[in-house]
Amino acid sequence: MFSLKGQKALVVGVANEHSIAWGCARALREQGADLAITYLNEKAEQFVRPLAEEIGAEIIAPLDVSEDAEMDALFAQISEKWGRLDTLLHAIAFCPAEDLHGRVVDCSRKGFATAMDISVHSFMRMVRRAEPLMANGGSCLTVSYYGSVRVMENYNVMGPVKAALESTVRYMAAELGDKDISVNALSPGPMKTRAASGIAEFDKMMDDVAERAPTHQLTKLEDVGAYAAFLASPSARNVTGCVHMIDGGFHIMG
Repeated sequence: MFSLKGQKALVVGVANEHSIAWGCARALREQGADLAITYLNEKAEQFVRPLAEEIGAEIIAPLDVSEDAEMDALFAQISEKWGRLDTLLHAIAFCPAEDLHGRVVDCSRKGFATAMDISVHSFMRMVRRAEPLMANGGSCLTVSYYGSVRVMENYNVMGPVKAALESTVRYMAAELGDKDISVNALSPGPMKTRAASGIAEFDKMMDDVAERAPTHQLTKLEDVGAYAAFLASPSARNVTGCVHMIDGGFHIMG
């Protein structure tokens, strides 16, 4: 029903072949998009570069979102090589372990600030840099989780952080809509990713979701990738400001 042939897409957050960002990058490429893929640092590069090369990424660059200079360099490279950007996919989140594993009420000021900066404000900084490259419209996507609206055991302070991310999606969607730039969040069910491995008793959470979801299936990378590819397409440009649940219907159950 749609093609991304000739579209230019930046994917941030690939860590390995189990990453949500990797599933999305693969789907975008399968629909014809040209890709820019980032890696966190030299240690991560050895895992990310082979994946990026496997799907023919035209730009492979370092990006630590806490470093403004690296973000500026990345967008300058995109501007120089492509002159535009059609899709931005932000799939990163972080919270220091000592704050992630404790009660929300005990979260340190520094830990909360770090989680908000890496998980939320980095998306805002990227969208701000992407905006002038989306003169003909575009799609900005991020990744959330159901713990933003319901208390999920052991998700802890990432619940409030993801709630802030989803609110940011709505406000940016309202601000950028007249430029034909959509802003959306993908909200998959629990998946075995490196980020998820930091959550206590995560296997128990996945078992519970599989049991209670109407489909009795866990979300797959392919599910998220297919949804991301659709939202990246011009066909979905009038869909904006939404949190798209991809969890086998788990969120509808009482």
